[in-house]
Amino acid sequence: MRKPATALSCLFLIGPLVAFLVLVYVVPFLGVAEWSVTLPTPGVTQYEKLAADPLVFSVFVRTFRICLTVTVATVIAAYAIAYVWVRGTPLQRRIAELCILIPFWISVLTRAFGWLALLSSRGLINTWLIDLGVLGEPLTLVRNELGVVIGMTHYLVPFAVFPLASAMRSLDERIFLAARGMGASRLRIFWSIFVPMTFSGIIGAALIVFVFALGFFVTPAILGGGRSIMVAELIYLRMFQSPDWGLGAAISVTLVVIVGGLLALLFRYARLGNSGLVQ
Repeated sequence: MRKPATALSCLFLIGPLVAFLVLVYVVPFLGVAEWSVTLPTPGVTQYEKLAADPLVFSVFVRTFRICLTVTVATVIAAYAIAYVWVRGTPLQRRIAELCILIPFWISVLTRAFGWLALLSSRGLINTWLIDLGVLGEPLTLVRNELGVVIGMTHYLVPFAVFPLASAMRSLDERIFLAARGMGASRLRIFWSIFVPMTFSGIIGAALIVFVFALGFFVTPAILGGGRSIMVAELIYLRMFQSPDWGLGAAISVTLVVIVGGLLALLFRYARLGNSGLVQ
């Protein structure tokens, strides 16, 4: 018989991973936090400046607005894909799997430039619409928030599919059979039973997408064209263009605290959901 793992052996196995995470994440973050209260002079001046600066406030508002829009669009698209992946025909499931997995093989930079080629004034979409006579002049689809939302949504959809698919696979099919036996239509079953029972997956996917969207840099920089600056790009500008390392560090710490709060909310919700399943 195998001997049960002791606390020392568990510590020996987990210790290197914990040490690596502390070295890679915690130590740099503490250094940035130190910059935020020491540069250019010791104190909380940078946080006061952050709270009073209308530019920083407008960037945060824009970031949250874009992230909320992306979250809603991503969850809706991911829900449709996850539904086909879980409950579709074998052919539909294979197609859904390709839609989910192929984007992981393409870098975020390649995707951003691909959307730029599609959505720009001389891109494929505007060129086709003008050639067909649908448009007289090209639409402005990039270098604004619309292009940023499209690019970010495309990138984040696969990440939202997995928690939604997990919630859908955990449903008891007997509930739907009973509803059909009571005379409920397919649409009524979907809106009144299926969607409410997958609400935990919707919340989990929304939180994951929102947290990921807060830190986006490449996609907004390329598709926004400097006109839709988000928090991550503002940090870069403050660190390397201004330069104002103290304010950039304060913005970074504030963003990390917000993300940490959202992750704590996600873990708490997941724990409550698991306890409810156990009961």
